[in-house]
Amino acid sequence: MSDSYDVVVIGGGPGGYVAAIRAAQLGLNVACIEGRGTLGGTCLNVGCIPSKALLHASEVFHDAGSSHAKLGVKTAEVELDLDTMMSYKDETVKGLTSGVEFLFKKYKVTYLKGWGGFKDKNTVEVTGEDGSKQTVTGKNIIIATGSEPASIPGVEIDEDRVVSSTGALSLPGVPKHLVVIGGGYIGLEMGSVWARLGSDVTVVEYLDRIVPGMDGEIAKEFTKILTKQGMTIKTGTKVTGVEALKTKAKVTIEPADGGDAEVLDCDYVLVSVGRKPYTDGLNLDAAGVKANDKGQIEIDEHWKTNVGHIYAIGDVVAGPMLAHKAMDEGHACADVIAGHVGHVNYDAIPGVVYTTPEVASVGKTEEQLKDEGVDYNVGKFPFMGNAKAKVGLHSEGFIKILADKKTDRVLGVHIIGADAGNLIAEAVLAMEFDASSEDIALTMHAHPTLTESMKEAALAVTGSPVHM
Repeated sequence: MSDSYDVVVIGGGPGGYVAAIRAAQLGLNVACIEGRGTLGGTCLNVGCIPSKALLHASEVFHDAGSSHAKLGVKTAEVELDLDTMMSYKDETVKGLTSGVEFLFKKYKVTYLKGWGGFKDKNTVEVTGEDGSKQTVTGKNIIIATGSEPASIPGVEIDEDRVVSSTGALSLPGVPKHLVVIGGGYIGLEMGSVWARLGSDVTVVEYLDRIVPGMDGEIAKEFTKILTKQGMTIKTGTKVTGVEALKTKAKVTIEPADGGDAEVLDCDYVLVSVGRKPYTDGLNLDAAGVKANDKGQIEIDEHWKTNVGHIYAIGDVVAGPMLAHKAMDEGHACADVIAGHVGHVNYDAIPGVVYTTPEVASVGKTEEQLKDEGVDYNVGKFPFMGNAKAKVGLHSEGFIKILADKKTDRVLGVHIIGADAGNLIAEAVLAMEFDASSEDIALTMHAHPTLTESMKEAALAVTGSPVHM
């Protein structure tokens, strides 16, 4: 006999658990299947949350030994206790994953611990850690199985000397030399953590710039700042081989367009070249669900697959592999299933790199607008002109607003600077309401705050910033 539910969610990550809770809030009978043993998916367990915990802790450690003295706060020699730092990270993760489990109980979501795979289009078999099996049926089924780290041909991730982002969160000691393959969000964040703790970090990026999807001017400034912090960044460089030895690793690189090879000796290699949809064991064929050649499940504008009552959200479908994108899709998908209107604005998805300084972006880049032939105005304001940034010793970077030349509608906002991840929220809201740069410029911002730089950048779109 199978237990029957209005909604069965396969996957308990940010997209899945939000979909489950929202569906339950709307009065539906919901089950959520998760095989990890804890809820929260990659994000809470081995992604967003533990990495941000280490980013915060390593920043405090670094500042205690450097910038604090400028404020008159003098300390004796700062000592790193890596075991305690890792315990802090683990406790943070445990608290948040337990919190999601509490919410399941609060909203009466049935939590099924195990791995889910289709038996047919209505039935999912759940295999527990002990090998036990049970089946559940769903009037509606949501696939929210997320993604897993990708690699490059010929490079095996063993989570020993050659690690993914998961392994990089739990290195047993501070490496003397860490090589990061990939200059995207995850690689730069984890590289920053270990650089602050004392590692020599070399980032190898195949393309001619880091954070390829972000605005070019931002990427250029970002490279300058990271280099000043001591990271070595090799762009336009390809990895041709990685050899894992007992106590070290060797990475062979050469120019992307051809040239002499070079061997980098290091303690660990972090492979951070993106992620790929995770559908292992789902048995999609049994349900008749189609995926494309990238492994992404195909959906329509309402997150429906080709099988009408089966939906898919998050990293397993096309689009940015970001937890907040998955969460919004989970919420909207549950609304659709319950007969309500569900909406996600894919033109206003923020992206944030949680280094120091942070980098944040929403909307179009200058490169995209030029390619699309859109006429636009640019407004920029440097944080060195902001009083709060100066007080906090955070005057690096700037805010850049791109607005349509005819209508003044905000088309994109790009920030490199302190607290950029929070500052970008104003820009996302502005774009959600089709605001103009003038709307932002005429909005009162508290003084002194970092947010005043957003107002000044908006004023700069028309050439009239006050503090520059």
